[in-house]
Amino acid sequence: MTLAVLALVFVIGVAWAWSSVTEPFPEAEEQPACIETPVAAGDRVTPGLVHVNVLNASGTDGLASETMEALARRGFAEGATGNAAAPTGEMGAVIWTDDPDGAAAKLLQSYFVSAQIVEQATAEPGITVVVGEGFPGIKAGRKGVKAETDGFVCSPPDLVAS
Repeated sequence: MTLAVLALVFVIGVAWAWSSVTEPFPEAEEQPACIETPVAAGDRVTPGLVHVNVLNASGTDGLASETMEALARRGFAEGATGNAAAPTGEMGAVIWTDDPDGAAAKLLQSYFVSAQIVEQATAEPGITVVVGEGFPGIKAGRKGVKAETDGFVCSPPDLVAS
């Protein structure tokens, strides 16, 4: 009788172990690049709250990556880098955003010698900087900007979750 019970326990254990080992791994949840974070008038927007993408519109290889690294060192959340569809000449830098009067765009603009803010949607979430042939690099910008109106900032998901 004891051997029969032990055999039954062994068979059940083997069946449970086999089902556990052959079970597929859980799918990783894909996080969005950024989350729209509400900002009230008077709130301070800092570089860590702003998700930035950089596109290279110049003939200089790696300019988007270098610019992204410089912005990341100053605290901005890293987005996508790549090349613009066509060179745009000696424009320096242009900031594309769907909220040109927002605090995030104004803060980002403070890190450029001269960058025009243009209302333009892009395929990537957040704010996109397009750097061209005349781009002199970034400078020390403001540590934060006070929001003048209620709005939203595209922030990194890990920052919003904490």
